[in-house]
Amino acid sequence: GTTITISSNHWMMAWTGLEINTLAIIPLISKSHHPRAVEAAIKYFLVQATASALVLFSSMTNAWYTGQWDLTQLTHPTSCLLLTTAIAIKLGLVPFHFWFPEVLQGSPLTTALLLSTVMKFPPITILYMTSHSLNPTLLTTMAIASAALGGWMGLNQTQIRKILAFSSISHLGWMSIIIIYNPKLTLLTFYLYSLMTTTVFLTLNTTKSMKLSTMMISWTKTPMLNATLMLTLLSLAGLPPLTGFLPKWLIIQELTKQEMTVVATMITMLSLLGLFFYLRLAYYSTITLPPNSTNHMKQWHINKSTNTLVAIITALSLLLLPLSPMILTTI
Repeated sequence: GTTITISSNHWMMAWTGLEINTLAIIPLISKSHHPRAVEAAIKYFLVQATASALVLFSSMTNAWYTGQWDLTQLTHPTSCLLLTTAIAIKLGLVPFHFWFPEVLQGSPLTTALLLSTVMKFPPITILYMTSHSLNPTLLTTMAIASAALGGWMGLNQTQIRKILAFSSISHLGWMSIIIIYNPKLTLLTFYLYSLMTTTVFLTLNTTKSMKLSTMMISWTKTPMLNATLMLTLLSLAGLPPLTGFLPKWLIIQELTKQEMTVVATMITMLSLLGLFFYLRLAYYSTITLPPNSTNHMKQWHINKSTNTLVAIITALSLLLLPLSPMILTTI
C-alpha cells in the first residue's frame, strides 16, 4: 500500500494505496481481541475511511474543474483545503488528533510503532507532492497548534504509548510547518523521527514496559538498554549533541530565512513542553529507583539478549549529528 501511494502520479492510485494500508493494519490492531483493541481498530477504520473519502472528493473536485488527475497539478483552492483537511485527519494533526492517542493505547507496541512511522509515510508523501499549492496560513496554524497540544497533553500522561502518541503529534507539527518552504526537509525530519521512535518502541518492547510504573523497575532487567533509552528519549526531545537536534535546527534556520522569526520562536518555545515529558520519561527509565516495594512480580534479567537491530538504530538515533554535512548533501 505504501509503495503504491509513494510511486503514484494519479490520484486514484494514491487513494488505492492509502486504502490498502488502512485495511492491512486493522487486523494488526485488533489482533489481541481485547475490547480496547477492537475499539481502537473501529476508531481507526472510521477515521481513515472519512479521510479517504475526503481525499477522493478533493481530487474529483480538482479533476472536475481542471481536468487534471495528476498529483502535482492540484490547483483548485477548495480542493487544496479539502486535501489539507484529509491529510491532517490521516496524520492526526490538530484539530483532528483525537483518534491517535486512543488508537495507539489500544494497540500492541509493535503495531503502535507501525502506526507512528510507516502509516504516516504515504500521507506525508502526498503533502510533499502537492506542497507547492497548499495554503501556508492554514498549515502554519495547524502546525503550531499540533506542537502546542502535543506538548500540553503529554504532560499529564502515565501510559507510555499515549505519551509517544502526543510526541508524534508535536513532531508532525514540526514537519508540516516547513513542508511549503522546503519539502525535502520535511522528509528528512520524518526519517529521523521514525528512526528515533522505532528505537524507543523496540526498546520498550524488549523490556515490556507499558506504564511509567513498570518502566521504573525495568532497569533491573537490562540496565544498559535503559541507559541508551534515556539518551534516545533526549534525542527525540531534540537536545543538541544528539541526532534529534538536527531537524529542529534546520527547520528553525529555514523559517528564519523565510522571515518567519515569530513562528520559529513560538514553535521552539512549545517544544520545551515536549522536552519536559521526555525528561520525565528519561528520569523514570534510569535515574529513579522506586523507594516503595512495588506490587509487581520480582523481575530478574530477561533471557533473550538485546536484538542487534536495536543496537544499530540506537547508535544511529544518538550519533548522527556530526554527519549532518553529509546528510545535508543528500537532501
